[in-house]
Amino acid sequence: MSAPDRRGLLQRDHASLSIRRQCQLLSVARSSVYRPPRPANDNDLELMRRIDELFTAWPFLGSRRMTAMLNSEGCRINRKRVQRLMRKMGIAALGPKPRTTKPAPGHKIFPYLLRHMVIDRPNQVWAADITYLPIGQGFLYLVAIIDWASRAVLAWRLSNTMDTSFCVSALEEALARFGRPEIFNTDQGSQFTSAAFTGTLAATGVRISMDGRGRWMDNVFIERLWRSLKYEDIYLKGYSDGREAKAGIVRWIEFYNRASEHPFVYVVEEKRLC
Repeated sequence: MSAPDRRGLLQRDHASLSIRRQCQLLSVARSSVYRPPRPANDNDLELMRRIDELFTAWPFLGSRRMTAMLNSEGCRINRKRVQRLMRKMGIAALGPKPRTTKPAPGHKIFPYLLRHMVIDRPNQVWAADITYLPIGQGFLYLVAIIDWASRAVLAWRLSNTMDTSFCVSALEEALARFGRPEIFNTDQGSQFTSAAFTGTLAATGVRISMDGRGRWMDNVFIERLWRSLKYEDIYLKGYSDGREAKAGIVRWIEFYNRASEHPFVYVVEEKRLC
């Protein structure tokens, strides 16, 4: 759980625990409680929308190159601000690096199980990821669970925070509707390494796999889904609120799943997709 999410657990009128002690237990800085972060201003939202457009088109852009591109468009912005906005959006450059997503302290990390595996049948491997969606005067996060063999979206949820509950809700729906996969693969994000998420998988006997160092190419697969969704629906429609976005995404995913009904084989190797 992120620091903003943990701050939401604080109780200022708690009978026996002071604010100081609650901050210690939740590993939250007291300064962030007494002086809450300022809400995003209109300029931040405009920048986040543009960063999302650039990142969707070129997901290998890091903060340095993103800053250069924004400045070339006439936007005076420094790299530190771009880094802050990219962290808030939950995005990082797609490419080989020591660690792209950091798990929360104390969360168990599972080994990567897909190396050299031929994935050629439904319910063999599922995967999940989270993306940022610009909506009206704000933004939402979307989690999707996909079947690697068919490319079908099995379940999804929208949320206004990067918490764990909406990921678990999507997982429970996918399991209820489609049974269970042999392997479930994710990155090492705190939502997917949480006890609630991994516990739901373990309880059904699913083997858990997590991307490790050098596994950036596996993210390319679901990035195609995000790119198609944003360019074919989100950017074109410009939804004003979450209700409109949810209805539009329902229609688009139904269309996408119909279009993806074809035989597909995915071989996980070091440098080859086929």
